[in-house]
Amino acid sequence: MTSKRILLHLVLGCTAIPIGSSDGNAADPPKSFILQDGNRIVFLGNSITEAGTTEEGYITLFRLFCDVNGYEIESLNAGISGHKSNDMLARLQTDVIDKKPDWVSISCGVNDVWHFNHTPPQGIPLEDYQKNMTEIVEHCTAAGIKILLLTATPIFENPDGPENTRLAAYNAFLRDLAKEKKLLLCDLSEACLKQYKEKRTTENVLTTDGVHMNPKGYRLMAREILRTLGATSQEIRQAEKRWELQNNL
Repeated sequence: MTSKRILLHLVLGCTAIPIGSSDGNAADPPKSFILQDGNRIVFLGNSITEAGTTEEGYITLFRLFCDVNGYEIESLNAGISGHKSNDMLARLQTDVIDKKPDWVSISCGVNDVWHFNHTPPQGIPLEDYQKNMTEIVEHCTAAGIKILLLTATPIFENPDGPENTRLAAYNAFLRDLAKEKKLLLCDLSEACLKQYKEKRTTENVLTTDGVHMNPKGYRLMAREILRTLGATSQEIRQAEKRWELQNNL
């Protein structure tokens, strides 16, 4: 065999090493995160969102994810404790549309149902909730804002409790609304209920009081939101390492 043929045989017989991989492992999967550098996202919600920028909150975890993975995304917190769909609709222009975001994350429904427990009841009937949420979505869409719609997290960690039985209809509407309007939907309700059923305990698993999230609950929210936005498993694992350092859990 001539020297040229020997060289060709060696080249063809080699296993290619992917570009960007120094150890010969499979190349990292391509990034598929929907938000782009320079984007702004507003997180609209209630007390769960308002506390989202605390040290262990889901917006803080979102920001750490962006930092670790090199995404330059601005995030604004528009959560106000106690707010329901009517409140969020009333302040939508000033707290969301006037901020000129590329995206809005909408978390609404917990108080609309939970506040039926107040004396006198102050919840928002399903028909009014449907109207309010539809208007919120339509106003955002008209302003050119992309929407990430979150189903409402459970009220008390009992999937079969009266609050969650009522809330199920509200979340079913959100799923239908997302399908009708072709919105990105993050089903936090389903993810939480799955956790409760697996744990089979009356103790608070994801919340401090049955409603407001503890660190585990906020991590679940952040993971589900990031997955819905197209983050890869590797990107989320990188963020989780940072979350461990940040929250010392």
